[in-house]
Amino acid sequence: MIKKILVVILAFTAIISNAQEGTSSPYSFYGIGIQKFKGTVENRSMGGLSILTDSIHLNLQNPSSFGELQLTAYTVGTSYSNFNISNETESSSGDIASLDYLAVGIPAGKFGFGFGVIPITSVGYRLNSVEDDDTERQFTGTGGLNKVFLAAGFKVNKNLSVGLDFNYNFGNIENKSILRRTGVQFDTREITSSNLSSFSVSLGVNYKKMITEDLELHASVVSTPSFGLTAEGSRELATIVLGNNGQELVAERQETELEDREIDLPAEVKFGSGIGKPKKWFVGAEYVYMDSGDNMNALFVQDNVESKSASKFKLGGYYLPKYNSLTSYFSRVVYRAGFRYEETGLNINGNSIDEFGISFGVGLPVGRLFSNANIGFEYGQRGTTSFGLVKEEFFNVSLSLSLNDKWFRKIKFN
Repeated sequence: MIKKILVVILAFTAIISNAQEGTSSPYSFYGIGIQKFKGTVENRSMGGLSILTDSIHLNLQNPSSFGELQLTAYTVGTSYSNFNISNETESSSGDIASLDYLAVGIPAGKFGFGFGVIPITSVGYRLNSVEDDDTERQFTGTGGLNKVFLAAGFKVNKNLSVGLDFNYNFGNIENKSILRRTGVQFDTREITSSNLSSFSVSLGVNYKKMITEDLELHASVVSTPSFGLTAEGSRELATIVLGNNGQELVAERQETELEDREIDLPAEVKFGSGIGKPKKWFVGAEYVYMDSGDNMNALFVQDNVESKSASKFKLGGYYLPKYNSLTSYFSRVVYRAGFRYEETGLNINGNSIDEFGISFGVGLPVGRLFSNANIGFEYGQRGTTSFGLVKEEFFNVSLSLSLNDKWFRKIKFN
């Protein structure tokens, strides 16, 4: 079984390495792309909370959760997004699908271990800029940053768990611009490609305590220090002719290697707390802070763009009518909902690009043990049509499978 899962993870890693475009946001033009949500559908349906840990679900946002596992858990998630992009005069729409994560968690007494792969950022944009009647520029970008992680958690006592995860971050971002001039036979194309790589680490702590006979208090902290991301770049300059069907016919090209750069990615810390009745309901809130880092102008230099400190506010929870009902399937369904607001840290022309989302979802019991299928929905907005900027509206549908098994059984002889 372990060998099969490793093969699937390697295949998944190869897929996202070669097909990473998980967004169509024009804001992914800046830096290393739009931040992807780095948790499960279960978390995302509750506004993105990373507070909850239990014995059967993986919480990919807090490594201490692996110390809580009692059953082997494996999960895979995917999503579909329909979006509309508009400014003060025009609008366009489209859709995109992506693979979001694949992970495995294995309990071992008070310890728990996990490994998997998750996209971190995504680049995917197509922009046109008409500078005057004779000049037009076309910009496109693809790629993103991913991570392969190895995590370990330890249950210190019945209330406290701690955990650590080690990440290898990797990816490629390609930015292309084409300059067209009326009356000029050839167009000019510039392609900048950057191979990204680094190691990073995160530390998580989770605390749970019954404060009354029915109510349980949850609190968590997750800290990720700042880390340097190495960017190995190359640039190609070419004269081309654009065909009628958009194909690019190269007349002459020249490639140059760029000097390696180290991008300073921001440190991040999460604080969360909530209260609930175990296996019945929960409500919690979380605050996330990221320092400014230095990634917005890492691949392209834009004088009107700044990278500032970012923050996120999350509120969400779940309700489970009766987890052990034998007569009603829908009484065993988990109902989730949440809200989030983000100051992304991206500042253009002195204006902050903010984002919010409203989410809800369900966890549907499937198969034996405690396996379930999770469906999540989210409506959100990013940016504004004011100040010459762009507003994005998106509707996400996420689907995951969270499967459980008991790998290690004690064999008894009479």
